[in-house]
Amino acid sequence: MRTLHYIVPVEYEGSKVLHFLKREAGLSTRAIRNLKFHEDGILVNGIPTRTIDPLHVGDSLIVNLPSDGPAQPPHPFSPSEPVPEPVILYEDEDVVAVNKPAGLAVHQSHSHQGDTLADWLLSHYAEDGSTTVFRAVGRLDKQTSGVVVCARNKFAASPLQGNVHKTYYALVNGVYVGSGTIDEPIYRPDPGKTTRSVDPRGVPAVTHWRALKTGNGISFLEVTLETGRTHQIRVHFASKGTPLLGDTMYGAPEREDIRRAALHCGKAEFRQPFTGAEVLVHAGLPEDMRGILLKI
Repeated sequence: MRTLHYIVPVEYEGSKVLHFLKREAGLSTRAIRNLKFHEDGILVNGIPTRTIDPLHVGDSLIVNLPSDGPAQPPHPFSPSEPVPEPVILYEDEDVVAVNKPAGLAVHQSHSHQGDTLADWLLSHYAEDGSTTVFRAVGRLDKQTSGVVVCARNKFAASPLQGNVHKTYYALVNGVYVGSGTIDEPIYRPDPGKTTRSVDPRGVPAVTHWRALKTGNGISFLEVTLETGRTHQIRVHFASKGTPLLGDTMYGAPEREDIRRAALHCGKAEFRQPFTGAEVLVHAGLPEDMRGILLKI
């Protein structure tokens, strides 16, 4: 069980418990509703309370979040191809951020059982009997490396959703100077295939970029997103005739020094769901991208 403890500040004098739990604790309406069915789910000054009851300055508000259950991975972690070990960059009772290597899928699927980041993380926590679930807040493509932020319980997932701000780093075939924005809709022409394209029939997609280094016809870019479409960065740069290095799916030539799209999530920023503390997580460039960067 996860226990949250708050001392009611002056700005919540007279406010309902419900309003405090939504605004200050960041709990969803559904989560708060579920608490009402658990004994001692919400206590004010040690006494069970209703969500419509008023709060007063200095009140001790305790929320006892029920457990998601024991961490039991459905499959032992057994990657289908050799990949570096994932690394935990940050963790607390509610959130874990992991540096995912390229070649490791995030979620389980019919073609990925036992060889995903979900399997690795659940196996990691199961070893010491910790209670956790796997709820990735946004995902990375299998071949994209870098930071993946995950909620460790169902109550942390809601306040994190849409509030993790990521910074990507990409190596592209082409010369970019300064900074700019690509604002082009992305469309999936064939529902049976994963590839996307820029097309007026698509959904809005906005990508911001800043050139960090250019040489030998290659640019190293810092990239941030306003939208999170599948393959967005890859599709947008390919649409400009400058696909990411190694991204043969979107027209880049094969290379010996990198055999995947040269894309890495190097930074993630978010607020701890219940304390509000600002968290900044960094993941250094992987060896394949770092080797190319040193040569341009």
